[in-house]
Amino acid sequence: MNLATLDLMVVAAYAVMLLFLANFVAREKSGRAKTSSDYFLAGRALPWWAIGASLIAANISAEQIIGMSGSAWVMGIAIGAYEWMAALTLVIVGKWLLPVFLKHRIYTMPQFLEQRYDHRVRNVMAIFWLGVYVFVNLTSILWLGALAVNTVTGIDLLWGLIGLGAFATAYSLYGGLKAVALTDIIQVVLLILGGLMIAWIALNEVSGGAGVLAGFQLLTERLPDKFDLIFTPESEHYADLPGISVLLGGLWIMNLSYWGFNQYIIQRALAARSVREAQKGIMFAAYLKMLMPIIVVLPGIAAIVLAPDLETPDRAYPTVMKLLPSGMLGLVFAALLAAIVSSLASMMNSIATIFTMDVYQRLGTGDKSEQQLVRVGRLVSLSAMVIAMLVARPLLGQFDQAFQYIQEFTGFFTPGVCALFLMGIFWKRTTARAALSMALASALLSLGLKLAWPGLPFIDRVGLVFLLCLAIGFLVSHLDPRGAGSKAMALDAVDTRTSPGYNSAGLGIIILLTALYASWW
Repeated sequence: MNLATLDLMVVAAYAVMLLFLANFVAREKSGRAKTSSDYFLAGRALPWWAIGASLIAANISAEQIIGMSGSAWVMGIAIGAYEWMAALTLVIVGKWLLPVFLKHRIYTMPQFLEQRYDHRVRNVMAIFWLGVYVFVNLTSILWLGALAVNTVTGIDLLWGLIGLGAFATAYSLYGGLKAVALTDIIQVVLLILGGLMIAWIALNEVSGGAGVLAGFQLLTERLPDKFDLIFTPESEHYADLPGISVLLGGLWIMNLSYWGFNQYIIQRALAARSVREAQKGIMFAAYLKMLMPIIVVLPGIAAIVLAPDLETPDRAYPTVMKLLPSGMLGLVFAALLAAIVSSLASMMNSIATIFTMDVYQRLGTGDKSEQQLVRVGRLVSLSAMVIAMLVARPLLGQFDQAFQYIQEFTGFFTPGVCALFLMGIFWKRTTARAALSMALASALLSLGLKLAWPGLPFIDRVGLVFLLCLAIGFLVSHLDPRGAGSKAMALDAVDTRTSPGYNSAGLGIIILLTALYASWW
């Protein structure tokens, strides 16, 4: 796909604007140096709109846009369950989990685990997350982002890796989370405008110019099986989205772990100026998640009619992009870049935060100065990006569908992480030994079930391992002679009351989801 001069001008304008704005919002008053709170948590002063936009910008990347559109080309609208159920998960996180974290004034999730359990749990999980974030998450975002850019423009993969990494570093390295979060509103606006534009043009093309509604109706008539929201066991796609488990089973565990206990995501909510502001941001993100299937899934279904003979499903979104006229193509390509670099920048900052606050700050003796912590954070951000550039091709270049392998790998640990957090928050008797046991059991049980029961759907395996981890946590806690000790949490000391506005908005999400699934049941 060739970008015209006008398209290149649009992309260049986006890049210049982003770099300027990032450096502008991250500047400090004359004579004032950045502190660790400024760099890692934006001074704990983020407004709700920045929190909500940054949550979505960090979440949506090229592999999700292109990969989910490709899945829609194969499975249809059912793949949108990942987005819709995430919206409801965010409502729960905002009410019951976020107030706990904000009360403890933490920088990182490992820090919370030390406050709840002990230093062993903090150290193990900090090292675990650093390894996963650098060698799995950051590397995959960079590699799959470069693949997406290569698919759309033909730019060589190596130059794509270097260009994306350098751009993300240039706009986020100096300002930290503040630069990332306050510019993410631009990234999200681009994502939504670009996505709606593609969906609009694709549906209009399906109808032969008769309009968007006519195009949508034509799709439902010609491809009724692509509008099944719940797959039955007889469906060829049941293993990927196993029926009712999508609504009541293992997908909940994956969503709670990702949105509630993942440093990469929750960090922007930890930077809120207040609990109420964080909750408004969470709700803003929840409604944006409800919109995402229109932006990402519909173009993939439309591509079944527009390009029924694709070589691979992941070419669905780039193929639909070819319908865009000059100028609009540049805007949508800029939106794709926005999704990639925002996720890269967010991941870099989270890696720097965990290493600096959970590892470096606790090394040796004596207090580290605020300037030292910021310098180390910047150095770690840069180092993580360089490492990701170097290992991306060796680690992921051998896989035809790298995203699926990544999901499978992280799914080995998700049940244990979710179990040790939930039990730590909601059951005072949970011990540190139980937390470590659940973390270890998650990997061993997941691997064992995969080998012994290969036909078990991935989502169902996650749910089953989670239940087994809870049982292990209860058993070890009861047998542990030391008990939970003085670090046991008193949940009733945390104010989990929410405003009438939050409750009404949360009820709105529930009503929308109920109506959506009831209409296709």
